[in-house]
Amino acid sequence: MSQTTRTARTTPPSRADRPTAAAPETAPAGTTTAAQARTTARTATAAGTRTTAQAPAPARDAFFDNAKYLAIVLVAVGHAWEPLRDDSRTVTALYTVVYAFHMPAFIVISGYFSRGFDGSPRRVRRLVTGVAVPYIVFETAYTLFTRWTDHAPDRPISLLDPLYLTWFLASLFVWRLTTPLWRALRWPLPVALVVAMLATTSPSIGEDLDMQRLLQFLPYFVLGLCLRPEHFRRVRTRRMRLLAVPVFAGAFALAHWLVPRYSGAWFFHRDSAVELGAPSWVGPLMTLAMFGCSTLLTACFLSWVPGRPTWFTVLGAGTLTGYLLHGFVAQLANHWGWYHPGWMHGPAGAVAATLVAASVVTVLCAPPVRRLVRFAVEPTMEWAFRRAADRPAEEPGTRDRTPTLS
Repeated sequence: MSQTTRTARTTPPSRADRPTAAAPETAPAGTTTAAQARTTARTATAAGTRTTAQAPAPARDAFFDNAKYLAIVLVAVGHAWEPLRDDSRTVTALYTVVYAFHMPAFIVISGYFSRGFDGSPRRVRRLVTGVAVPYIVFETAYTLFTRWTDHAPDRPISLLDPLYLTWFLASLFVWRLTTPLWRALRWPLPVALVVAMLATTSPSIGEDLDMQRLLQFLPYFVLGLCLRPEHFRRVRTRRMRLLAVPVFAGAFALAHWLVPRYSGAWFFHRDSAVELGAPSWVGPLMTLAMFGCSTLLTACFLSWVPGRPTWFTVLGAGTLTGYLLHGFVAQLANHWGWYHPGWMHGPAGAVAATLVAASVVTVLCAPPVRRLVRFAVEPTMEWAFRRAADRPAEEPGTRDRTPTLS
């Protein structure tokens, strides 16, 4: 028996509830007096309030934590392969396949977890502390760091021109702010695809906020907004896992054949068609083709992600930390000449670069590292926001459950 029930039964009736001369001592069977109704309503309301306040936070889904960790490992490995592409057709083909889906997968998951963003004060606060502040901190940090590693002492700090990895945070900020718009549209994904297609025809779109990437990757974020849990369940089947084997094998074979014939820069989504040496009309066609290819490979990748807790599940909560920090290691690798030895440009070097990159980003996603840099990646910033008592009360059940990448 709950504490609320015991309290309701042992509390003596108030004066208003006691029988009077004008009223019978008991109400007819099956009826309730007005005072009793008010008392019952107050008790139920109090019980509901306590239940809502004491409800535990929802448990993290191991599948999505696993997916985020594996995706961030592929991001780090892709960066480690980049200096080796000119020496190996196989590495270039692997690099192309990975770049075809690793960021789309990351962005689809980010969109899926942005579905609850409605512009409320609590969610805006989470957006500022979890995306905007890390962008400012790491945009500044990368600019200062690359002044040294790239021998560019005059490189300016510009929050409108994302440097290196920070483009993703700038884009995520804009994407999430526009979530209510996409949720209100009847056909959000076709509209987002049209926007991306038009972006590829506009070489003069400018570099502010890395706008080409922001617009060309937009359909993947909107796709995540449109997905529901049952869509992921359909992907996570034995049949889909088996089908993913020939799909990835075919993608690698095609990429290997296309290496000397095709520029993989299309998968970077950072240039217009004209800037890639193609006519403007090719841009929209390539946008549709790459969206279909990337979506298929993302589905195949997700089919292989384990849904049960694993040794790396806990690392999925620190993917934003791993993403932002591993770039410093990649910059150091180039600055200190880690790729200069001749053996690094053979098969042994490719294997070594893969293992080192995967190990480094794994360490950077670990809880101790996450706690160490929480002041920059996940600041609370209580001083910058009004206290809960000063803000309008939210209805029960509206607790913010919109995470960023962590």
